[in-house]
Amino acid sequence: MAKSDIEPETAEKTAHFGFTTIDRDEKQERVDEVFSRVAKRYDLMNDLMSGGLHRLWKDAVIDWMAPPAKGAFQLLDVAGGTGDIAFRFAARTETSATATVLDINPGMLTVGEKRAAQKGLEERVSFVDGNAETLPFSDRQFDAYTVAFGIRNVPDIPKALKEAFRVLKPGGRFLCLEFSRVDVPMLDTIYDTYSFRAIPAMGRLVAGDADSYRYLVESIRMFPDQETFRTMIADAGFRRVSYRNLTGGIAAIHSGWRL
Repeated sequence: MAKSDIEPETAEKTAHFGFTTIDRDEKQERVDEVFSRVAKRYDLMNDLMSGGLHRLWKDAVIDWMAPPAKGAFQLLDVAGGTGDIAFRFAARTETSATATVLDINPGMLTVGEKRAAQKGLEERVSFVDGNAETLPFSDRQFDAYTVAFGIRNVPDIPKALKEAFRVLKPGGRFLCLEFSRVDVPMLDTIYDTYSFRAIPAMGRLVAGDADSYRYLVESIRMFPDQETFRTMIADAGFRRVSYRNLTGGIAAIHSGWRL
């Protein structure tokens, strides 16, 4: 069935799990199962799948955020269980700046907490089990909100964006790093071939799980393109919404402000 053939009332109750259309209430559980399976090898697989580029892309998020080197600053990193964004933030700021990592998957949080202990960051980086659609935080609590490679797995993305707006202080900033639409001729064909053939095979060899990585590849293709997502962010109330393509559009960073 084509997307346009789905009745509006039905579409509101469905979600994409990769290329499969399912009941929206089922998506979170199925996504949780995927990330429970891949948690222990998640960071290694990110390095292998991206050739290490995900590290540069995450650095670019902090570069664009430009958090103050001194003074108190509160970051909320959503779907950031293993701590990559939070640890980069901590490296750029003083001890008065803190990061709260929220993730719905306990396995991912366990990995992040172990990494924080190894880095001696237990006092600056905290980990919370929670849902992006119903954040367990007060209104206007944080100076910045980040989400890296996580928002496409949220069943109700507009609801998560509204929650991001709610918990940011006036003047606070939303930053989202996500895979996006390639805008370089020929690179799109090469990228598709690599994604659908190499990544599931890599998942089978390294993590013993091809299906989870096949889902991750499919979920990237189902995520809105750069302009569509920019509009979704603006619809949630953010202003001065813009984006930057990375590596020919393989990934993109979207930015919006609560003004």
